[in-house]
Amino acid sequence: MTEQAIKPSVLFVCVHNAGRSQMAAGFLRHMADDKIEIRSAGSLPADQINPTAVQAMAERGIDITNQHPRLLTGQDVEQSDVVITMGCGDTCAFYPGVRYEEWELGDPAGQDIAVVRRIRDDIEVRVAQLVQQLLPSHCP
Repeated sequence: MTEQAIKPSVLFVCVHNAGRSQMAAGFLRHMADDKIEIRSAGSLPADQINPTAVQAMAERGIDITNQHPRLLTGQDVEQSDVVITMGCGDTCAFYPGVRYEEWELGDPAGQDIAVVRRIRDDIEVRVAQLVQQLLPSHCP
């Protein structure tokens, strides 16, 4: 079995793929040291990443400016071991054998930096817990 084949894969999904899911993917890239395959998508993607989310992540030393919102596909879900949804309801396709979690988080769209920081901090804690679950021998 190849290294690529044994990597767990995570898909983060929110409505616009511009804030919550992008911050979660940024934290996971930062914490997992390329040991987890990471995707993010949205059920109704925005035109660009939320600039306040970019600012909040930059405060943690994580650059998400090179990311772009993209449309969720069934293939994204099917190719993922874990699907984390964040306020997108039932828009995710369901595939047997895929683990689903719903993270109840506020939407950073239109919020000021103080609110987005609280959302970011909540996401950071949840992503750290996810890394511990998926890579028990890895400490972020």
